[in-house]
Amino acid sequence: MPDGQTAKKPRLAHATAESAPFVAGRRDFFKYRDLGVMDASNGVLRAQTMTAIKDMTAPTGWHYHECDGQFIYVLKGWVDLEFETGDHLRVKAGESLFIPGGMKHNEYGCSSDLDILELSTPGQMGTVVCDPPTA
Repeated sequence: MPDGQTAKKPRLAHATAESAPFVAGRRDFFKYRDLGVMDASNGVLRAQTMTAIKDMTAPTGWHYHECDGQFIYVLKGWVDLEFETGDHLRVKAGESLFIPGGMKHNEYGCSSDLDILELSTPGQMGTVVCDPPTA
């Protein structure tokens, strides 16, 4: 950090159903709620909920995220994912999953009542479409 500048201190953030806005997201079958953590942490961490609003009609397609890591905790329902490692996982209510940044994956199914808490670091997370992994 250049001389004379100080880092902006993180601040307390409290989100409620009334104060946490819905925001645009990656998928049209989810609604996303911003929990205010990215702003409060100065971009170090993002926290949001993702709630299914309609049935998933097709897989998301293979992609990876430009971040250090993505963490999900399933609050309700389930989601099916496959990974470049060959793993296929159904992550259900009460279960969590950490996906390292850059790991190729594909979401190919979810319940109509899916509700997820998602965290990523850093807060700004890019999504890059990619080819499926080779066998």
